[in-house]
Amino acid sequence: MKILANKLYSSIFGHLLFWIAVYLFYVYFFSYNASDTNYIVWFSGFLLPITMLTTYFVIYFLIPKYLILKKYFKFALYSLYTLIISAYLIILSIYFSLIFLSNLNIGAMPPMSKNYIFILILVYLIVFFSSTLKLFQIQFQTTSEHEKLKSEMLEKSLHFKEQEMNYLKKQIHPHFMFNALNVIYGFALKQDLKTPEIILKFSDLLDYILYQVDQKEVSIEKEIRHIENYIFLEKMRFQEQLEVRFEKEIENPDFPIPPMLLLPFIENSFKHGKFVNGILNIEIFLKLKENKLSFQIRNNRNVIQNETTGIGLQNIEKRLELLYPKQHSLDIFKNENIFEVNLNLKTIYEKA
Repeated sequence: MKILANKLYSSIFGHLLFWIAVYLFYVYFFSYNASDTNYIVWFSGFLLPITMLTTYFVIYFLIPKYLILKKYFKFALYSLYTLIISAYLIILSIYFSLIFLSNLNIGAMPPMSKNYIFILILVYLIVFFSSTLKLFQIQFQTTSEHEKLKSEMLEKSLHFKEQEMNYLKKQIHPHFMFNALNVIYGFALKQDLKTPEIILKFSDLLDYILYQVDQKEVSIEKEIRHIENYIFLEKMRFQEQLEVRFEKEIENPDFPIPPMLLLPFIENSFKHGKFVNGILNIEIFLKLKENKLSFQIRNNRNVIQNETTGIGLQNIEKRLELLYPKQHSLDIFKNENIFEVNLNLKTIYEKA
């Protein structure tokens, strides 16, 4: 409320100063080759309300109601009416001044106050100047509101993307935990001595899934460690039925990537890979060089394995589009026997 009051007072004060300046300009203009100061002061006072009325009518009625809305015909028509009426009022002010200020003595009138054309030009010059300022103000306000709206839309878009990202992450969690718990349960039933190590690996993986996944980025070294933990848990589960080849060439271990960017591909291959001669074979290749990451994973294809299996490569693709718009490629190759995914990140993941 106080801010609005201050703006109102500031606006009134600004208008007051402007019209005082206009009045002084009139006095200066009509003083040319004139000695009757009293006549000039009063005549300028008669002319000022006409100027104010014409100006405010143009800038607060004609411009916003017709010109801004591109109703050009009505704007031109009402502008003509305004011109005629204001010109008539100026004539009245001249005759009023002649009667009451110079007692019908035309010779006593200051030279510039008798020149009707100059008076019209002077008044409409003020109106034109004020209208131009108003148009600039409207343009500035429109631009500011547009930028504000654009900023709000961008903020909402980013918020929506963040919500969608969190949703996609949460879709991933249950699959990892379910598989890992199955492994622990099986070893616990057998009272295997490897159970503590498995629990430790699972605990580390669980911490990553539940807490660190909310971070915007982690080092690729950390992602690899949890991939290896996951592979370890699956090896405990499948024993001799699993063959995993994991080759990696990492130039920069601190290279930042979103958490669990690669892990879902691993989980998808384990969950939907096909056993051939009793063996599940998975090959993983990871290379990071010159801030460009390439990731490839290949497994024997199960007949039901396609782009939307498990947590869904479709969801992974959505996440990549949110994180790396036009900066990544995800290619899926499949035939009767092989299912292969190739991911390439073309730029580094920017830190927030």
